[in-house]
Amino acid sequence: MARAARAPRPCVYILRCRDGTLYTGAATDLARRLTQHAAGRASRYTRARLPVALVWSRRVRSWGDALRVEHQIKALRRAEKDALVQNGGRLPRRRAR
Repeated sequence: MARAARAPRPCVYILRCRDGTLYTGAATDLARRLTQHAAGRASRYTRARLPVALVWSRRVRSWGDALRVEHQIKALRRAEKDALVQNGGRLPRRRAR
């Protein structure tokens, strides 16, 4: 009996735009999404700031996790996002409010 092909795990990613700004997004197929960004068809924000370069990405277990991590990154200050990209990885712990 053949197994159904497993869908790739979703991921969260950060792009560096031509003007130096960072764009955070989530995708189920990162390669396809990057192709869309490069063609100017993925988002209005990156379309106006082409070219873009992938500077960070992380696979997550589910689409819900991808949206949560995307939201967490978007809530970070610029210096924290730069540190995330530079360190290649770990998200800072949530700040107490």
